[in-house]
Amino acid sequence: MPSIDIRRTHPLGLDTARQAVDKVAQRMREKFGVDTRWEDDTLRFSHMGIDGGIAVNDKEVHVQARLGMLMSALKPRIESEIHAKLDEYFGPATTN
Repeated sequence: MPSIDIRRTHPLGLDTARQAVDKVAQRMREKFGVDTRWEDDTLRFSHMGIDGGIAVNDKEVHVQARLGMLMSALKPRIESEIHAKLDEYFGPATTN
């Protein structure tokens, strides 16, 4: 099963990072009908063909998702959208 695994550091702190993930979750629910729920500091999400989580701590956001067969063809597009949303809510990625 294809998967997505993206980590990004951020300067926001835990509370602000959770608020940013809440905004992303709201958009996922409205736009795609995705089911979401918090488990500690991880927002779990699921929808037909995709399930995963967005874990946050005071310095990092970590997106993991498992894609079903039909969604696997859209993996590059999904990853691109994730990166765009991370840029929007957490700032641009930095390179070391």
